[in-house]
Amino acid sequence: MTEKLETIKGSGNVFRDFGYQNADVEQLKSQLAAEIIRVLDKQKLSVRKAAEKTGFDHADFSRIRNADLGRFTIDRLVTVLNRLNQHVEIKVTPFRGRRLKTA
Repeated sequence: MTEKLETIKGSGNVFRDFGYQNADVEQLKSQLAAEIIRVLDKQKLSVRKAAEKTGFDHADFSRIRNADLGRFTIDRLVTVLNRLNQHVEIKVTPFRGRRLKTA
């Protein structure tokens, strides 16, 4: 018995696809958190060593690793990356195509 599944093309932002009110903010926070995790892994830093290096609490790094980003602002995540010796650039480009729905 083969059931045909319907596929739907996403917008590129899962938070928008699921109707989050601040979808773009949530997407950016997730991307920044993923980069923090990548740097921690590359530098082989435990949450405790990352806390020592950055001055942020070790619990913050545990939250980031667990994708618990509710307590974080974009500027706080950027500051974490800066203290991990990372330069952050944000690029803004005009949207081409159909307009996104806004809340």
